[in-house]
Amino acid sequence: MLTRRPLNVAVLCSRRAPGLLQLLTRSPRRGVAWNIACCLTSEENFDEAERVQRLGVPVVAHPVRRFYFERQQNARIGSLSVRAEYDRRTLDLLQSFSPDVVLLAGYLLVLTAPMLDAFDGRIVNVHHSDLLQRDRFGAPRYPGLRAVRDAIVAGETETRSTAHLVTERLDAGRPLVRSWAFPVPPVAAWARAQGAADVLRPVIWAHQEWMLRSAFGPLLARALDLVATEQLDAAVEVLVEPDARTRDLVHA
Repeated sequence: MLTRRPLNVAVLCSRRAPGLLQLLTRSPRRGVAWNIACCLTSEENFDEAERVQRLGVPVVAHPVRRFYFERQQNARIGSLSVRAEYDRRTLDLLQSFSPDVVLLAGYLLVLTAPMLDAFDGRIVNVHHSDLLQRDRFGAPRYPGLRAVRDAIVAGETETRSTAHLVTERLDAGRPLVRSWAFPVPPVAAWARAQGAADVLRPVIWAHQEWMLRSAFGPLLARALDLVATEQLDAAVEVLVEPDARTRDLVHA
């Protein structure tokens, strides 16, 4: 049971921290249900670092490539034993901030046992697909970092993002909140039919950016509220797209 209010939240990111600035500047629940205690990046720096620090949130750099290089490992291959060691060091770096919950905002690394065990049921991620969509084996239909590409290539006419709890199975943890639908533009179907990969690639990139910049903030905020109030057994919520009067708040 999470008894402290507000909860201390540690954010993990990589090259970007999508949605974090909205949590810090636009969420009325900040300081009431939860506080952002720190932001740790797996890179030397990240795009929003300067603004995050100006808003009073400590930034911690824990560069994964340097960590592997120091152990004479290929950072692109990513030995899981070294990754577990990396995650143990992550725990050490987070300790002084006393986090109750870990929030993954654009974190590109798969978490291993040290982090999963330390924050069992208390790690939230946003994934770029509808995690209620399952294949015939019951697994997420579009897991992994290329979920938007895979969905568009497969002919989906719309996509959604999902905030979910993190487990040892990739993108298989309990879904908490889904975004509104993002219609796939008709040009994607034309590009598939024409075999025009040069057209399809920027369509996929733009569609993913649309989702990331519009939905990550609201999804993270609502998921944190559910964790803070321990409403994790409720049905999966679906967020409503902000109207024109409030859309500028979402993009902050």
